[in-house]
Amino acid sequence: MPYKSERQRRFFHAAEKRGEISHATVEEWDRESKGKHLPEKVKNKTKKKKKRSRK
Repeated sequence: MPYKSERQRRFFHAAEKRGEISHATVEEWDRESKGKHLPEKVKNKTKKKKKRSRK
């Protein structure tokens, strides 16, 4: 699965150094994201408002 943002890529590499994620996992994600332009940060999705039925 490729990274969605540059911030996510940095998090994975930092977590690898701390020992929270295996080196193989980080290599796999790097391989799948190679050559892709990544935004610095992905924006949150907006929630849809529920329509209320009036009685």
